[in-house]
Amino acid sequence: MIVLVPIEPPPSHWVMPSPAGAGPDDLVAVGADLEPGTVLAAYRAGLFPMPLGSGRDLGWWSPDPRGVVPLDGLRVSRSLRRSCRRFEVRVDSACDEVIAACADPRRPRGWISAEVEAAYRRLHRLGWVHSVEAWADGELVGGLYGVAIGGFFAGESMFHRRSDASKVALVALVDLLGDDGVLDVQWCTPHLASLGAVEVPRGVYLDRLAGALERPLPAAFAQPTA
Repeated sequence: MIVLVPIEPPPSHWVMPSPAGAGPDDLVAVGADLEPGTVLAAYRAGLFPMPLGSGRDLGWWSPDPRGVVPLDGLRVSRSLRRSCRRFEVRVDSACDEVIAACADPRRPRGWISAEVEAAYRRLHRLGWVHSVEAWADGELVGGLYGVAIGGFFAGESMFHRRSDASKVALVALVDLLGDDGVLDVQWCTPHLASLGAVEVPRGVYLDRLAGALERPLPAAFAQPTA
């Protein structure tokens, strides 16, 4: 078996601004594009893309404080441990389906536009976006997807069709990432906080990000070929 590293796309035509330029709403810049090189440059600089409201304008964000899940601090309740035994966990077996489920416009507070969905599918083809999935009875019932660069993983979105399925995927992701790295969740919502997510100042986050980018990619996210 040969293991392929992710394919580095052509560099972006855009220069990523400093996260220090974020306004009080955490917005750093507006515009640019969702080409693979642009999106990867943004994550490496501590930014991430998200459409502005319901329009087509693209915003680039750097929250302060930043939500992260400490890899040694995930809260796994007794009931969640039982749930982990009810599902089969797979990696990258249905990444497009996971992204599509997360982008379902019927979901409340949905923010994933068709352009964003297409961009992350392209990054999956290049080996940068990965899904962790929960399966039951041969069906995809939950999961999450995000961007992996070295020891850094940016969790973008998650969904579930059965109780605890997305949480099981998160537990599996933390196991896959090991002890060294950064699991970025952008903003620390009450739901994520209940699972152990915490807020860190932007400067602390950027320092941790720089170290994580230098670490090797977790083996589970390597792209094998015969």
